[in-house]
Amino acid sequence: MSLPALDNLNVKRQEVLITPADLKQELPISAAAAQCLQAGRRTIYDILERRDHRLYIVVGPCSIHDPEAALDYARRLRELADELSDTLFLVMRVYFEKPRTTTGWKGLINDPQMDDSFRIQEGLHVGRRLLLDILELGLPTATEALDPISPQYLQDGICWSAIGARTTESQTHREIASGLSCAVGFKNGTDGSLDVAVNALHAASTPHRFLGINHQGQVSVITTKGNPNGHIVLRGGSAGPNYDSVHVKLCENALEQAGLPLNIMVDCSHANSDKNPELQPLVMENVGHQVLEGSCSLIGLMLESNIGSGRQAIPEDLSQLKYGVSVTDGCLDWENTAASLRQLRAMLRDILPARTQYA
Repeated sequence: MSLPALDNLNVKRQEVLITPADLKQELPISAAAAQCLQAGRRTIYDILERRDHRLYIVVGPCSIHDPEAALDYARRLRELADELSDTLFLVMRVYFEKPRTTTGWKGLINDPQMDDSFRIQEGLHVGRRLLLDILELGLPTATEALDPISPQYLQDGICWSAIGARTTESQTHREIASGLSCAVGFKNGTDGSLDVAVNALHAASTPHRFLGINHQGQVSVITTKGNPNGHIVLRGGSAGPNYDSVHVKLCENALEQAGLPLNIMVDCSHANSDKNPELQPLVMENVGHQVLEGSCSLIGLMLESNIGSGRQAIPEDLSQLKYGVSVTDGCLDWENTAASLRQLRAMLRDILPARTQYA
């Protein structure tokens, strides 16, 4: 008597991927890229621990869909980073995976051809090559840790990671963050609540054991040390923005009561700008004024920016895509990005070195 099929009933196909070790052998990190990566991570640690007086700014496209345009943006940002380096430490957003509320394009790793062909192995190659190219320019990189498997393929090319508002409450993502090799920003919940992010910071700072893969692609029990370099990211919520001084103070109180470092980043996009990318400079200016008025907990900002402004739908004919324009959330254009960052630097250049030091 044969037994009926009991598992994989809704699975259509399974494809074996290249292992992380083989991908890294095909696309090894160069000495120059490794040096940029280590220096970028160290600078962010120093900012979090107040050994470096600067703010760090995670800035770049909402998501990467065109590696050529992304490198064009990176070259522009590299020049600006040098210009502003006495006050601001610029880190490029290189977001490959997009969480979807319902359906939609899931990002360069999942669907590099943007046609629902889901050539994930190709996406891993394209994504890793782009990370290495940006690092070789001397520009630090940032991404969102969304998929629990992809960090083994890409994390050696990342200087800073975010855990998004939809996943901050996820135990899986807290466990992943506890083992990441870089600083991690946890966003507040989509409703604007701080509790989930504060709890996530506690969880990620402690050791964990969970299922994952190793560099050889084998399913393994991963044991982590805990990540001491976590902080909170205020991105607003369903109740509205939370970047103003009152909300920042409430966040400081929550962190202090939890015995956590007072490190707060403000995401200028999402609910903080009412999803209007053109309002992001106003959020940035407000945060700058809070620093001028004595805030010492604000250590960074996030900004969604691209070569062109706004967003575009993905057309059936991909040759009709506008160059340097987001296909996910709307972005601030390059000219206004550079102008607003220069303004922030001018505002804070003299005050940041004198900010009160935390013990």
